[in-house]
Amino acid sequence: MGLFSRKPKLPPADRPPLATDERVLAWAAAGNGEGDGVVVASNLGLWLPGRGHRIGWHDILKAVWSGRELTVTPAERVAERDGYLVVADGPAETYLLLDPGDLPHQVRARVTRSVAYTAHQPLPGGAGRIAARRMPGVDGLTWTVRYDAGTPADDEAVAAETDRLVATARAATTPADV
Repeated sequence: MGLFSRKPKLPPADRPPLATDERVLAWAAAGNGEGDGVVVASNLGLWLPGRGHRIGWHDILKAVWSGRELTVTPAERVAERDGYLVVADGPAETYLLLDPGDLPHQVRARVTRSVAYTAHQPLPGGAGRIAARRMPGVDGLTWTVRYDAGTPADDEAVAAETDRLVATARAATTPADV
């Protein structure tokens, strides 16, 4: 493509079932481009080949661009606690993108923009990452905790300390009434 050329529009056959207020930001054919599917970034999330639904930007724990491959690690919900979700790394999915265009930039920008707060905290017997994420079209933040490997997530002391740490982080990030 030349300096001022634009990537062609997403072919209708490759267009995912977008929501009414959803729009395509970038896309790229996965694999060799011969029927391996299309990766589509929208304002609400990422559509990956073989999935019938989008992954919201707030549900992507990690996205890595190697220069040829995009690897996405979605969050898997493990438990719901009072005011936050416990999540773990889902299976990483890797896609070869021979003509990525603006897709890697959009993925990085959207995942990064979704993070409002993150802190790695020590816990009894381990540690965990507390995060607050923005969800498109939703007021407020969604809070999650991802425990490090080996941390006894079901232990009462870990749960109590996690509750305290999330409450403290939530209070620190809540704007004062003016």
